[in-house]
Amino acid sequence: MTVAQDRLDRLDQPDRLDATFAALADPTRRAIVAHLARGDATVNELAAPFAMSLPAISKHLKVLERCGLISRTRQAQFRPCHLERGALDSAVSWIEENRRIWSERFDKLDEHLRDIQAGPAPADTAPAKTRGEPADD
Repeated sequence: MTVAQDRLDRLDQPDRLDATFAALADPTRRAIVAHLARGDATVNELAAPFAMSLPAISKHLKVLERCGLISRTRQAQFRPCHLERGALDSAVSWIEENRRIWSERFDKLDEHLRDIQAGPAPADTAPAKTRGEPADD
């Protein structure tokens, strides 16, 4: 087990989700994740499309590794990066659950707004009494 994986295992689910979204907030890291979705890659391969130094790319990779989105293995002299899909699955599950909740809320709001726009029910259309009129008792 790597040090990053050990640290990740100690995080509870909300902290892990926060770390995942924080890592994905950066466009460079999102591009790296998209590249790794196509397959494992070395640091040099990941750095190629960017106009930044290898140490800068390595910092991005460390952020992704700390939150569990990627892992690095050793193959001879290479250390290819690998996308850990489970971390993405947790984020997708959270997004889908919240999308479902908000869709239900918006559906209820739509229904309420339609009711308001339709006006009062036919039984409620009798003219309202004014203050000076006697009550019908």
